[in-house]
Amino acid sequence: MTAVGADLTLRHPVERFSLDNGLRVVLAPDRSVPVVAVTVFYDVGMRNEPEGRTGFAHLFEHMMFQGSAHVPKMEHARLVQAAGGTFNGSTHQDYTNYYEALPAEALERALFLEADRMAAPAITEENLRNQIDVVKEEIRVNVLNRPYGAFPWLQLPQIAFESFANTHDGYGSFVDLESSTVDDATDFFSRYYAPGNAVLCIGGDLDVAETERLVRRWFGPVEAREVPPTPPTGEPSPTTVRRDVVEDRLAPAPAVALGWRVPDPVGDLDTYLGTVLLAELLSEGDASRLERRLVHDDRLAVAQSSYVGLFGDPFDVRDATLLTTQVHHPAAVGVDDVLGAVHEEIGRVASEGVSAEELARVQARTGAQLLRQADSVLGRTLAFAGAELVHGRAELAGEIAARLAAVTPDQVQTAARGLDPGTAAILELKATGGTR
Repeated sequence: MTAVGADLTLRHPVERFSLDNGLRVVLAPDRSVPVVAVTVFYDVGMRNEPEGRTGFAHLFEHMMFQGSAHVPKMEHARLVQAAGGTFNGSTHQDYTNYYEALPAEALERALFLEADRMAAPAITEENLRNQIDVVKEEIRVNVLNRPYGAFPWLQLPQIAFESFANTHDGYGSFVDLESSTVDDATDFFSRYYAPGNAVLCIGGDLDVAETERLVRRWFGPVEAREVPPTPPTGEPSPTTVRRDVVEDRLAPAPAVALGWRVPDPVGDLDTYLGTVLLAELLSEGDASRLERRLVHDDRLAVAQSSYVGLFGDPFDVRDATLLTTQVHHPAAVGVDDVLGAVHEEIGRVASEGVSAEELARVQARTGAQLLRQADSVLGRTLAFAGAELVHGRAELAGEIAARLAAVTPDQVQTAARGLDPGTAAILELKATGGTR
């Protein structure tokens, strides 16, 4: 597996250059299929939002699809789809991204579209009000009217962290969204959507020299602006248990989530990788520790999962972040019984370690997942862009599988020792629908 992981970057080498306006550009040529992917990652996410403007990063992602200086509303979608391509965008804790995947001959079309909205999105009162309504409906569908809609991703951070950046609701409150103004949106764009605050990554069937010429043609004229400093989001490690209870009238069964602070994903990556594999070892597959113990042997749970990072991607986040274990259990099972079993299984790894054979199975599965994600041109391009923005090295995306394969049983045992029962954040969800 090590050879396969190490070979990814060698088969798809990256080249980079920067424009005078500060835009960082990464090219990842791959002439095997006549497809290109274009993505722009902006160094602004949910953790950049000021107090009183929760949900603004996600709202602005919607605004970026409402037209731009030379592209009327809905024309972006029409032009991409007419070329046989797909497009989308997403908001994360530490970045917002936009992308297109299209036939190689449509590369310049995608570059024009992204450059035009980087230069001048259509920030109007009509567009803002319309998209606030769209986002509010999205929150109703995905959070307010869905069982476990906020659990635990919006609720656990509120007790696991201290700072506003790490604790607030990144989806946004209706009050904050409704009070947003065009001036707020214009200021947000000016502050965070500067070319010097972005990474443009292009992968697939491209000629490097010609692609650089096209990038300079379309993105070079975008006005340079001052780039804000990356906000510090790290926090002191907790020293006590923090515990809370939420109620969910739509949930069919109770649940509990535990969160532990983990090593810095950027500044202490090698230690962090041990934690990533620990999460996989605990919960992925029928042979995993918590699946066997909670679901099959003791019948304490109907479902369980463990993951690192708010959205389950351990490599798209800066410090601070969590390893989260969430367990859905029958109403007849006490939450403390579930917690006791989880702590016991983690404690067993901490005291006894793991065998090389068990770890090798986890490494093989994790490496295979990473390589599958990178199998498409779009998947690789997104991974390279994310690694460039978060870690400063696009090449890291091609090295992660090999670095995970090199993690030792001692590193995983050390990671387990870091999951101290005395420093966990615990969120209990009570299913209250039957009591109405």
